Amino acid sequence: MCDVCKDNRFKKVDEIVEKLGNKKSSLIAVLQEIQREYRYLPEDLLMYVAKVMGISPAKVYSVATFYENFSLEPKGKYVIKICDGTACHVKKSIPVLDALRKELGLNEQKHTTDDLMFTVETVSCLGACGLAPVITVNEKVYGKMTPEAVKQLLKEIREGEGE
Repeated sequence: MCDVCKDNRFKKVDEIVEKLGNKKSSLIAVLQEIQREYRYLPEDLLMYVAKVMGISPAKVYSVATFYENFSLEPKGKYVIKICDGTACHVKKSIPVLDALRKELGLNEQKHTTDDLMFTVETVSCLGACGLAPVITVNEKVYGKMTPEAVKQLLKEIREGEGE
């Protein structure tokens, strides 16, 4: 990464810390804001946060890895969560997951497309059992999904992106 790009990222972290407060109790909020900005927590920025906030790198890393909503891996612009709770599983969420993975070239180990457009995650419950099987795309709920419906949804998202 270019030095100017790094400098801009560090300046952004400085702005976030200044806005939210340079105290240990602000660490989670600071990490949330960094993740909102970059869609994950880059390692160099975690180390920078530790330095700027006077917190050990181990403590910053332990907070970043403890909470499930934080990610140390880059996520796509569109994060698709598919429920595999009991209701969704019974209503055939696995064929929907398989269709997503096949359409996007993903698998159990690879969750994000190379172009950082899509990330697919399984979750135990999305709280919409009556709509099973259900997925969310960036928090927008889509119910009663089928493999065909998910392919159509991906097509619409891609068309909206100008592909």
